[in-house]
Amino acid sequence: MNATDRTPADLLGSALAADPGRPLVTFYDDATGERVELSVATFANWVAKTANYLQGDLAAEPGDRLALLLPAHWQTAVWLVACSSVGVVAEVGGDPAAADLVVSGPDSLDAARACSGERVALALRPLGGRFPQSPAGFADYAVEVPGQGDRFAPFVPVDPGAPALAVGGEELTGAGIGERALADAAAAGLPPAPRVLSGLGYDTWRGLSLGLYAPLAAGGSVVLCRHQDRLDGDALAAREATEKVTFTVPRS
Repeated sequence: MNATDRTPADLLGSALAADPGRPLVTFYDDATGERVELSVATFANWVAKTANYLQGDLAAEPGDRLALLLPAHWQTAVWLVACSSVGVVAEVGGDPAAADLVVSGPDSLDAARACSGERVALALRPLGGRFPQSPAGFADYAVEVPGQGDRFAPFVPVDPGAPALAVGGEELTGAGIGERALADAAAAGLPPAPRVLSGLGYDTWRGLSLGLYAPLAAGGSVVLCRHQDRLDGDALAAREATEKVTFTVPRS
């Protein structure tokens, strides 16, 4: 992490400037067989489009609170960094009734309807596919976002010292995310520019840090595995070899 890097959006900007073509997030769903790999440039493009949608169409402002009801997924990672880009507080697993807006996967739509603000739904289908029919009361992310701009500039500069993330009963600032993620990378013994494999959920700081923020802060990448428990030891070892993993996050 450079001395000027502070927020997750800053970290992504530095990664984009350094090597836009390298892999950043590789996602597996071992329940469906899906594999998606996003380079730094592709991930940054998704973040820019999502941030433009969040700031423009959804009229979100710095300090607004977004209930993020999504599993560990590449699109969840996009939303987390997009929130940081706009200054919106991402509340992972937050209460929709208390949030300004909600972003939900297909399994939490009933709970998400408690939000009186804007509601966005993600089908979480392969390649970011849309719902066959958009859920009533929700905008379909896969319909709304592709047409958004490829570059993003916040209407209001984001304060790195303002709240940015709430998870597991604690709240972190944008700067705090980057600082703590870098400390986690050192404490875990991540090698330089690590290729990290994580099967942890995104409902804890440890899962978020080792499954996104720490690899990003350390100049590396993540292989994010949903439903990893369906792999036996041989299959996991084969994936580690194929993906050139240099650090595997322990499950416990």
